[in-house]
Amino acid sequence: MKFIIPFLVVLTIGINGLTQDLSRKIIPLSSDWQFSFVNNINKHSLSSTVTIPHTWNADEVKNSKTNYQRTNAVYRKRIFLDREWTNKRFFLFFEGANSVANVFVNKRYVGEHKGGYTKFCFEITPFVHVGENNDINVMVSNTYRLDVLPMSGDFNVYGGLHRPVSLIVTENNCISPLFSGSPGVFITPKNISDQSADVEIKTVLSVKNLSTSLEVHTTIFNANSQIVSQQTLPANHTDVMSHHVLKNPHLWNGRTDPYLYKVKVELLQGKQVIDTVTQFFGVRTFNVDANTGFYLNGRPLDLHGCCFHEDVEGRGSAYTISDYENDLKLFNELDVTALRFAHYPHGAPMYDLTDKNGIIVWTEIPFIGSGGFVGEGYVNSEALHAHVQNMLVEMIRQNYNHPSICFWGLFNELTANFDSPAPFIKHLDSLAHAIDSTRLTTCADMLDNSPFDSVSDVKAWNKYFGWYSGKVNDIGAWFDKLHQKLPQKPIAISEYGAGASIYQHMDSVVQPAPTSKFHPEEWQTFYHENYWSEFSKRPYLWGKFIWVFADFGSTGRNEGDTVGINDKGLVTYDRSTKKDAFYFYKANWNTKEPTLYITERRDSIRHNKITVVRIFSNLPDITLYVNGKSFGKKSPDEMKRVVWEGVTLQPGKNTIEARAMNGKTGVRDSCVWELK
Repeated sequence: MKFIIPFLVVLTIGINGLTQDLSRKIIPLSSDWQFSFVNNINKHSLSSTVTIPHTWNADEVKNSKTNYQRTNAVYRKRIFLDREWTNKRFFLFFEGANSVANVFVNKRYVGEHKGGYTKFCFEITPFVHVGENNDINVMVSNTYRLDVLPMSGDFNVYGGLHRPVSLIVTENNCISPLFSGSPGVFITPKNISDQSADVEIKTVLSVKNLSTSLEVHTTIFNANSQIVSQQTLPANHTDVMSHHVLKNPHLWNGRTDPYLYKVKVELLQGKQVIDTVTQFFGVRTFNVDANTGFYLNGRPLDLHGCCFHEDVEGRGSAYTISDYENDLKLFNELDVTALRFAHYPHGAPMYDLTDKNGIIVWTEIPFIGSGGFVGEGYVNSEALHAHVQNMLVEMIRQNYNHPSICFWGLFNELTANFDSPAPFIKHLDSLAHAIDSTRLTTCADMLDNSPFDSVSDVKAWNKYFGWYSGKVNDIGAWFDKLHQKLPQKPIAISEYGAGASIYQHMDSVVQPAPTSKFHPEEWQTFYHENYWSEFSKRPYLWGKFIWVFADFGSTGRNEGDTVGINDKGLVTYDRSTKKDAFYFYKANWNTKEPTLYITERRDSIRHNKITVVRIFSNLPDITLYVNGKSFGKKSPDEMKRVVWEGVTLQPGKNTIEARAMNGKTGVRDSCVWELK
């Protein structure tokens, strides 16, 4: 089948008058890919037609298997390039291929990319034929390798072209799409005050002939699309740096006011615009104090939120735009102030959404240790070192302009059982600062006596007292002891949580075995109530990140109510049910909308006549009704909890109802419990 890519001619007002806009064309290559697994026996193995993003593990995820295919497959597509594109340059741009991709065009090898969570781009101009059909073949592998991240970890590495693919068409001289998969434009606000801010904008060019009359025109627009600064410079080098001053800059101020400026960079040849790249950025300052936590624009900001995977039931990591938006809606309902992108750079739409919604981001490379499973996550080899460094460079360059990002993560749960990775991590820290001097580095450790205390600017720990070991109330004392040991080191909690099934319940709260098939929802709620009570008293914690936002696939898990699932999420894998703990945090974090929620509502079959009714609410006065009878009015405690003890249920069905006022508006919640 012939796939014809349309040639678009756009007339626009250029810098020096009416000219033809020859800027790049970006054509999504999403449909009509032929997919098949690599089969060494039958070269005519069965193929299917798929749409990108795609993973071959989607059905396995949906069926919650304890194992999934880590194998090799090939994606094939035929495109027709119109003769109008004679003398153009062509690039294939991949937003993510998990985990190793080898690209062929017209049966000629183009290149290889290692790492499934960063973008990459290959120029295919020498390999294509204008006016003809052209065959694209991408061989993708998610097999386990000692030189490709992640080498281990408690999550599934879904194979495939799981993020979008595009064809980019440019003139012979262009803003480079080849610079580590980045936009080729890097925006750095400096010397920020209420009166002014300096903005440096670096543009990286890919040109065939620098001797031609090339210029780079850079324009900064405010949020109302008004020009606030512009500059035109000759392109005498492949790197062009423009300098701008913003008077009375409007700051990007997190959830309060996530204000974004826009930069438009145009490459000119004579009077013609021959390429254009647009980027958004924010002007903000931030710092972390070892005793008082995180500051944004000089003011304290409590960083609280979730870790989360790009993993949804039925699609795995092959996220659609609606998947990103649905997750964002839930983050907004919780009113998180920060997110940790676990355990890899996430897709571009989520960075855009956190920018626009004012959520602080910690994003990291998939340099991951055992997480309690077999595998060290590190071997002292040149091949692995080169790959890890390249992933760090790609992550930083590709996401450099996002104001939401404040922390670059260097690793998660590594150990030093064999060769210690500490010297190499220290090198990664230096590399990160060499590329980006404006942000802080961090890591997620799990060790009590750690060799990694000085490898990053700030640090965090994954701790699960009350789940994997110890008691729930151990967490506060543990952090106080750590803070005394490292008084000058800003510290945080990077993971804490407990498994929960919405189908499993207990009458009295007793700590279950984490590896058992019984993960009652009530224990997760109790766990989070106690942890947040401890964390809210400790301002020295610069961040608090729940593990985890949503249940996700993990082939190593055979516990709770479903095999192959890590069930520590505040919401279920399909995002359809918010667990009780979700509403606990909503009541504590979200001051913008009312919360009134009866807990333990899914424990709908009761066997004890005398029971306790617990409610989470951020409203001042709550009245409880059982079968229409009032049990009086109470106010929430400091953790937004209201408790009625000694409530008597009648045989059969009982209606439990809570009522409150939000200003002049009534708010209600109800559920039915059946006493047998």
